Amino acid sequence: MPQITVDYSAELDDAFDRPAFALALHPLVAETVDTKIAACKTRFRRAEETVVADAAGGDALVHVDISLQPGRTPETKARLTESVLELLTAHLGSVNGTALRLSAEVRDLDPSYRKV
Repeated sequence: MPQITVDYSAELDDAFDRPAFALALHPLVAETVDTKIAACKTRFRRAEETVVADAAGGDALVHVDISLQPGRTPETKARLTESVLELLTAHLGSVNGTALRLSAEVRDLDPSYRKV
């Protein structure tokens, strides 16, 4: 815990330094939700195809999902979400000719969550 999943459009392969983003994200998450950096785990999932609204193509998506043990206030989760979006913007900068659609969500893990 935290379990972090980043879905991103294939068009961003060369523009999105994923390891650098994760290494910047982990301390941000740890500080915001009062956990240890060592507890943060991030996996990236490349989306081969994405469609936004009624456009056939041209927009790239990045969505960051952060799942935490229950107990954080809605304000803490909102603060983390905003900070993640700022970090994403800083890491992606401007991608030439591609509109970026960035989103993030922080949620509680289900009570059934276990780890070893």
